[in-house]
Amino acid sequence: MASRSEIVLASLLLFLSCLAETSDANGVVLFSSLPNTLEMIVSPHKPEQVMKPAEGSWTFGGTLKAGEDKLSISWRLNQSFSAGTTDSGYKTIKVKLCYAPVSQVDRGWRKTVDNLAKDKTCQFKIETRPYKHVCDSFYTQCTHRLVLPCGLEGGSASKWKYIDWTIKRDVPSASYFVRAYAYDGAGVAVAYGQSTGPKKNYNIFEVQGITGRHKTLDVVSICFSAFSVLSLVGFFVVEKTRAKPT
Repeated sequence: MASRSEIVLASLLLFLSCLAETSDANGVVLFSSLPNTLEMIVSPHKPEQVMKPAEGSWTFGGTLKAGEDKLSISWRLNQSFSAGTTDSGYKTIKVKLCYAPVSQVDRGWRKTVDNLAKDKTCQFKIETRPYKHVCDSFYTQCTHRLVLPCGLEGGSASKWKYIDWTIKRDVPSASYFVRAYAYDGAGVAVAYGQSTGPKKNYNIFEVQGITGRHKTLDVVSICFSAFSVLSLVGFFVVEKTRAKPT
């Protein structure tokens, strides 16, 4: 017969297990549950210079070089949604560089998972900033950001935000698109937008990663080699001096 302490311990473990399962269930955010409320464009131009015809008819092709080339990334609340009601709970925006499906094949470390906590599609952080509601001020201008005045291009909901981002040196060669997540005050993802369609099969761009050795690495290697040679010569000289009869 189990003792009272064993029963209490078993009950406590069962309670903690149920609590952990409940916490995990409540904390899971599925990408498929997020509304696509943000419109995005990835382009070498500023948003007021970009013309976007029918969906899928504009492209940003070519190959970009990691550590050198820049992306101009633009986003706004989709004009089919009501500003001030749809995005009233958005507090933070996070923009990320994401692998396109063609660069995820047979690469489990880049696998797309519906659970955002386990998803490996978007591994490169581009920008994190407070979400700017479409018409809470006439304009805002600061480093790497320009918000168009309310009413430009047919109303406040068309107000673009953009950043110019230099592709980081550690970005590998692959095909990419850009995605933005909107978060609420608790840090939970509540909406998204991306520079491609649901199937991620257009407006995909290539990045050429840095290959081979960098000049700095070559210089360091030469210095270490020279130091090793000098140390070896010094060692032989010292040993030869000690070996001479006094």
